[in-house]
Amino acid sequence: MTSQAYVFTNDGPHYAEQHRCLAASYDHITTGRLAATGVTDGWRCLEVGTGHGSVARWLAERVAPTGSVLAGDIAPGDVEPHPNLTVVEHDIATDPLPAERFDLIVARMVLQHFPQRNAVLRKLITALKPGGWLQIDELDTGYEPVLIATDAAVYEKFLAAKTDHMRSRGGDPEWGRKAPLAMRSAGLVDVDPRPHIGSRHAGSPELALQYNHTFHLREGLLAAGMTEAELIRVREVMRDPGFRASSSVLYSVQGRKPS
Repeated sequence: MTSQAYVFTNDGPHYAEQHRCLAASYDHITTGRLAATGVTDGWRCLEVGTGHGSVARWLAERVAPTGSVLAGDIAPGDVEPHPNLTVVEHDIATDPLPAERFDLIVARMVLQHFPQRNAVLRKLITALKPGGWLQIDELDTGYEPVLIATDAAVYEKFLAAKTDHMRSRGGDPEWGRKAPLAMRSAGLVDVDPRPHIGSRHAGSPELALQYNHTFHLREGLLAAGMTEAELIRVREVMRDPGFRASSSVLYSVQGRKPS
């Protein structure tokens, strides 16, 4: 994804933890839905924004021994090698994709960051073979209420600052709920959105991800109006064993290119 739009850095001390938390929070949802497409030996697959490659590695196991997985990212992490997996540096906003090449394309938490997300969506559909599947997993942060907290106000300010920061870069943090209609409007059929809501509590990867964001997005949060003291305070609030909040909604949306 283009570095001008993406709010997260692709290196530094917080990048690996970001992807560890994402994998622990959402891989079971993403791979469960991918399995339902019937992906198997011989399929050609593409993952957009692969990060550290946990989903791409899962796909590589499914398509072995004769299939292939292409995993692209503007700055791929340290992806564990697999004979059926190729990892490339690729900017989905600007770099080309071959037409009608892939049986399955998956993009998780990528398109919401792009001002040109509809153009990227059309590019992905063009890259699908007729009858191929596109899966887009996106968050909608319009719903993530705090339930129990020693200081609900500072946690809510943190969430609002994240939203403001993302919007300032052209992102749409509520695009998850809009993805199904966008996919159908772009020509896909059998569009099937599935919403998922989790819990943020002590020990949960969903809460660890938010804690990571207080460091990973520090400069953007400060620019959006938080103070250093508030960042310290919201970390204290999230470390409280009694803290409880809802996650945002993850929409896992599948659609198929007409045959």
